[in-house]
This record gives sequence, C-alpha cells and structure tokens, in this order.
Amino acid sequence: MDRFWVVPAPTRENKAGKRRSTSSCSGWFTGIFSGLLLLLLLAGQDGIPTPAVAQGGAQATPTPAGDGTPLEAPERVEIERTARDEEIRDRLQSILVATGWFTNPDVQVRDGVVFLEGQTRAEEYKRWAGDLARNTQDVAAVVNQIELTTPSVWNFQPALTGLREMWFSLVRSIPLVGFSLLILLVAWAVARLSVGAARVSLSRRLSSPLLRNVAATTIGMVVFLAGLYVVFQVAGLTSVALTVMGGTGLIGLILGIAFRDITENFLASIFLSIQRPFHTGDQVEIAGILGFVQSLTTRVTVLMTPDGNHVQIPNATVYKSNIYNYTSNPNRRIDFGIGIGYEDSITASQKVAMKVLAEHPAVLKDPEPWVLVDSLGSATVNLRIYFWIDGTQHSWLKVKSSVIRLVKRAYQAADISMPDDAREMFFPKGVSVRLIEPDGEKQPGSARAEPARARAAHDPASVSTDAEAGLSSEARNIQEQARQSRKPEEGENLLEET
Repeated sequence: MDRFWVVPAPTRENKAGKRRSTSSCSGWFTGIFSGLLLLLLLAGQDGIPTPAVAQGGAQATPTPAGDGTPLEAPERVEIERTARDEEIRDRLQSILVATGWFTNPDVQVRDGVVFLEGQTRAEEYKRWAGDLARNTQDVAAVVNQIELTTPSVWNFQPALTGLREMWFSLVRSIPLVGFSLLILLVAWAVARLSVGAARVSLSRRLSSPLLRNVAATTIGMVVFLAGLYVVFQVAGLTSVALTVMGGTGLIGLILGIAFRDITENFLASIFLSIQRPFHTGDQVEIAGILGFVQSLTTRVTVLMTPDGNHVQIPNATVYKSNIYNYTSNPNRRIDFGIGIGYEDSITASQKVAMKVLAEHPAVLKDPEPWVLVDSLGSATVNLRIYFWIDGTQHSWLKVKSSVIRLVKRAYQAADISMPDDAREMFFPKGVSVRLIEPDGEKQPGSARAEPARARAAHDPASVSTDAEAGLSSEARNIQEQARQSRKPEEGENLLEET
C-alpha cells in the first residue's frame, strides 16, 4: 500500500488573497511546496473523487400552482472567481427575498455548503431555490430545509385575486361588447328594412299573405344571423359562428317558427302564474267568455261557463285580453231601465222604486242604490235603477229578475203607467168603428180594461218565486259539477297554492 502525506489545504482566506503575512520567507516557501506535493499525490491516486461543483445542466422546468409562469433557475450565478461564504449567502439571500415566493427566507453558508431555511407555498418554489443554490459558483453542496406551508381555510387572497382578474377582464372586454352591440343594432335595423322590402317585392309574386310573411321573415332572420356571425367572429368564437350559420341555426329557425305559439303560451302562463289576476273558482270574463276558473296550465286557461261547458282559452289570448274578475271584489252593481208615462210624477216613481230596493234582502244598503232619470223617450220618461249585491252570496241574474218584478208590481199598485213607445200605424183599407151606448153597458164582444191596481194584486209580492229558484249564487253548483266532470286539459294547475 502506497503511503503519502496529507498536507492541509490553503484556506478560503488564502484563496481570496487577503491573508496577513506573519511568518518568515521560508515559511512561505514551505507552504507552497506542501501544496504542490499534495496535488501530485492526489493526481497519482486512482478512484479519489475531485470536489464536485454544480455546473449548469439541463433542469426540468417547473410550473408553479396558480401561476402560469414557468420557473427555471439560472444555470450559473457568477460572483467572483473565488467566492467567500459571506458573499454566497448575501447573494442568495437577496435573490430569494426579491422573488417574493418565500416567507422568512434564511441562507447560511459554511465551507461551501448552503443551508436554506424558510417557508413557501409550492413545491416548485422549493425546488427552484435548491437549483439556484446548486448552480451558484463555489457551492459544494445544498441542504434545502425550506418548509411547505398549507394555506389557511379562511384565506381569501385567491378569491380576491380571482375577482381582480375578472374585473380586469371585464374592463378589457368593454370595447368588444360595445362594438358587438353596435353590429347587432345595425343588423337588426337592416333586417327590419329587408323584411319590409321583401314583402313589397313578393306581393306581386306570391298571392298568399302567409307565404309572403314567412318568406319575408326568413330573409330578415338571415340578415340578422349574418350580423350575429360577424359578432362571433370578432369575439373569436369561430365554432359558435359556424354553428349559427350551419345546420343548427337553420333548424333552430325552423323550430322557432313552427313552435312560436307554444312558446308564447308557455311564457304567458309563467307571467299569469306570477301576477295571478285570478284564482281557481273566480268568476271572470275573458275575451267575451263568462265562466268560473278551473285551472291554468302551461298552454291554456280552463273556464266552466254557467251553462256547464268547459272552455279552453290559450294563455297568450288571456294575457293580451281584458280580464273582468267578478269575484275579486265580492260586491257587484246591477242596473236596468224602466219607462214611465209623461203624466206620472218622476219623484213619486223614484220613491216607489227606492222603497222596493230598501226592502229587498239581497240589495246592499252600502253602497246605496240609485234611481236616476236616464233619458226622455218618445212616449216615456226612462229611469235607470242601480243597486249592489254580494256576488259571493247571491246570483246577480236572479236578484235582477226579482227586483224588476217587484218594481213593476209596485208601479202597477201605485197607478204609475209604463206605456209602450208611440207608434204611427196606417190602415189603407180603413178601420171599422163600433159605438158604445151612453149608459156604459157592455157591448157584445167588448171588455172593460181591468185597473192596474187589480192586476197587481194577482202578482205575488214574495222576494223570490218558484221560477227564480231562490236568490243564492250558482257558483257552488257549478264548482260541484266541475269536480265531478273529467278534466279537459291535463297538466299541473299553476294556480294551486304551494
């Protein structure tokens, strides 16, 4: 086994050229000779490794989480040809602080060995710091003791960062949105003009108004879709633009025309279910149809008329029509006209009618009834009688019949005439006249007119007759019939309370 002497290697202070001369000239030569002898012995031995200094090699490029910028440590950090520990530490410390990726970074260097401490939030940052230290000049080894920190559950910084990025993205998109809206507005205006021009042009070629409207609408839609295509192209949505101009856009156009009424009725049902102008069981009049509401589906509103018939009204028609709800306000006013003779007293006639209204059990005292002079006819003074009833308790048809009957009876009892309109009749062949004897005896075939007061005695004074079948409302009977009948329109009733 070969023997050799181990001579201490010069210190880093000697390499830096800052060593103080404390020995004699012979000591200086002795140090040089010892260093040369050590180098010769090391060079002559096989298998003795040389100190490894990390050279710049190909490193994997990490991608930190949450940051799209790839991290790559520099291949080499040059300081001086022979660096001291303090200089390596200061340089690495300043780099770690400058990145902002590390919390409380601390770098210690002892005899070329770098010790890294601190905290970071990503493994990529830790690996990058280790690569940086290894690629630094005169670094023999790296001890990476940087700890990974787990983000807190209550850390709102990512959310704030996301909101900030969304705000910046929104601000940057304002010019694009404004330009897109301008294009859509121009396309809509041109489409409207195209529809009008197409209708005028096709009026001479197509006799059917329906075909003209469909063709003109199709031309307008094509023009508008062209503008929409430009908007998508400017926004970078090429695939969406091709879809709109391709088969999907055409199919959507056809389906939109074919199912326009269905869509309209569906939207109307949504608005009616939200606004609720009527409820189940209300007596309403819609588009001239009087009935009780049974249900509201996504397509139609179902009514049952007083005749017991189910009527289905499309919701679009219901939403566009005038709706008379006679149940929302339980009180309902009824009026009718009656004529009296010119020789009769108007004031006395009004008092007689008011007495009938005051004594009638179905007529409300508040609001009070009226008996007003309506007009002067050719043979009569026309009065109009107004009164209120509770629609939830009484039938307005039955109460009106009862009041008219009782007022007519009271006028007859008070000898108030109710003459017919005057008529002028011509008899071109003449009329035979029979004279009556002065003694007032009845002539054959003649009859003395019965006084009005006597005729009124035969008219019953009861409030309701058998023919009127009481004064109660028929709503309950109709609702019972509706429950027993088959539903004409299946589907969920949107008026049901949830």
